[in-house]
Amino acid sequence: MIRIPAFVLVSVFSFQLGLSPAVLAGTPVTTAPWQELVVSVSDIDRTALFFKTLGGYRVLDSGQLSRSEISAWGLTSAASATYSLIGPKDAESGLIRLVDFDNAGKQVPMRPGARAWDTGCFFSVMVRVKEIESLYSEAIDLGWWTETPIASLQFGSSDLRIVIFKGPDGLQVQGYERLSPALPTEVGPFERMSKPFNVMQMVADHGAAYRFLTEGLGFDTFYTGPPVTAPYPTISPIGIPESLATKVGYQAGIVFPVAGEYGRMEVIQLHGLKGQDYRDQCRAPNLGILAVRFPVDDIKPVAERLQRFGAEVVTLRQVEWPQSEIVDIVEARSPDGAIIQFYAKQTPK
Repeated sequence: MIRIPAFVLVSVFSFQLGLSPAVLAGTPVTTAPWQELVVSVSDIDRTALFFKTLGGYRVLDSGQLSRSEISAWGLTSAASATYSLIGPKDAESGLIRLVDFDNAGKQVPMRPGARAWDTGCFFSVMVRVKEIESLYSEAIDLGWWTETPIASLQFGSSDLRIVIFKGPDGLQVQGYERLSPALPTEVGPFERMSKPFNVMQMVADHGAAYRFLTEGLGFDTFYTGPPVTAPYPTISPIGIPESLATKVGYQAGIVFPVAGEYGRMEVIQLHGLKGQDYRDQCRAPNLGILAVRFPVDDIKPVAERLQRFGAEVVTLRQVEWPQSEIVDIVEARSPDGAIIQFYAKQTPK
């Protein structure tokens, strides 16, 4: 079992990065958890079946992407796309928007193989689960696979069981079951699978990725620390070979725009194991987790702040979303190419 310390002082880590506590405590660009993940898939019904069967998710909305959104993804006028927005009953955030692009040019996996030592784009979306052993069996029956057998992890005082479900088009869903202590009441009730609470990136430089989230976006720290290795050969939740578990350290940083059990983002760097870098493939219509979306009150200050920080920012656009809702949207790319979008709804005149 891999053990991660119960806490690591942020002030110590900020000293290592050359950051000041004032920088880490900066005002976030948004005070809302992320609203949804956009996932590019080749068959919406096939992917949705996993969430419906194991998690009881429902289709909240479906239809065609507008011409303005197709253009915002950088695709030609010949392209089109259908979507299905899914989530647990009564969920208002932490939703998943499955999008199937058509006639949009060459389409390849963003992260072929999806190994933890490959960097770039998003690696997985995380959900809390119950009855992980039965979920494991049912996922395989649905044609999904897993990165490893169910693995054990001691995170502070939490005794966890974790498995990464690997689905069509490279989509990875990381299931966490906490055996003890009991989950906080803030998690809310769920039957077997909660709504997503975190989204993970595998990064080439933990310091750069962490600074982007804390300085660039002003997000607060839930956890950060030095590289962790296993005390003995063991199954790693992220698939580090058992023979290398005592040698390859992984360094995590978890942040959120507002303290809570949902809306987190995580970056992990592996030290001592290097793979491919896929940051140039994190774009439509390629397959995988395409973007994470946050609501904001005013889009212009967000764009200006990201540009001052030096982030790669896509020009502010006006986009028509479903139900003829008009939004102003801007996107930034993390140092490893992952797309983070911010949007503000226009007030009807």
